[in-house]
Amino acid sequence: MKMLSDNIRAALFMSLSMGGFVLNDTFMKIASQDLSLFQAILVRGLFATSIIGLMAWRKHVLFVSVCRADRLILGLRLVGEIGGTICFLTALFHMPIANATAILQALPLAVTLASAVFLKEPVGWRRYTAIAVGFVGVLIVIRPGSDGFNSYSFWALGAVVFIVLRDLATRQLSSAVPSLFVAFTTALGITVTAALLSPSMEWHPVETRHVQILAIAALFLIVGYLFSVMTMRIGEVSFASPFRYTNLIWAILIGVVIFGDPLDQWTLTGSFIVVGTGVYSFYRERQRQKKMA
Repeated sequence: MKMLSDNIRAALFMSLSMGGFVLNDTFMKIASQDLSLFQAILVRGLFATSIIGLMAWRKHVLFVSVCRADRLILGLRLVGEIGGTICFLTALFHMPIANATAILQALPLAVTLASAVFLKEPVGWRRYTAIAVGFVGVLIVIRPGSDGFNSYSFWALGAVVFIVLRDLATRQLSSAVPSLFVAFTTALGITVTAALLSPSMEWHPVETRHVQILAIAALFLIVGYLFSVMTMRIGEVSFASPFRYTNLIWAILIGVVIFGDPLDQWTLTGSFIVVGTGVYSFYRERQRQKKMA
């Protein structure tokens, strides 16, 4: 791993992060058949917070002294994480998983543009083109106006805005703040928020199978959290962003294997374009490495 550039490591971490988040979404979608939104988030959060807290304690980073500047950034990141979680899961609980996931594919373009504007990262025309072409592939897959899209699509779009805030804030954190500590504060913040908001929804009986489902969701969420934080702290945001498209591939595979969703030619065509943009970005980074060697 040390022989890989920061950008390529960031791309690999992003892909693993997306896999973790989509698998988490899958089990949350299953739980949504019987449990309310904040109830599911709360039960999952209890598992996630406990596991991450134990990991942070063993690494001696559960209690960390954070400077004032980093505290502000952590606060902004937490707002983005909580807002993104609530918006996206609200959409997910009322839409097919592939449709809700597909809307999030606006993120690479949004994050790249935001990083260029606010972080002044250099972004060449080739990367802009690759991201734009990838987004066209996403549009081919989701085909706006087709069945499965409803008013809850706007909740998914709201999640895009919050996640951009989260990622840019993560990028600004100093290296003195451990990734495990960031993941722990995130999990804790979301769990506390769900606990405060859960009385606003009907509480359904929680059975053993619900606990098992949400425990598995928590494990995959932790994978998503940790690799997401590590991704934003190495390499360039604009390079890693296109690899968010891999979560669409994860969602399509899960739809076929778990939910029995059929694959059509438009889905396959769009997915091929999406994967192609990621491969092209990887190729461009390797070429840049050779020139710098």
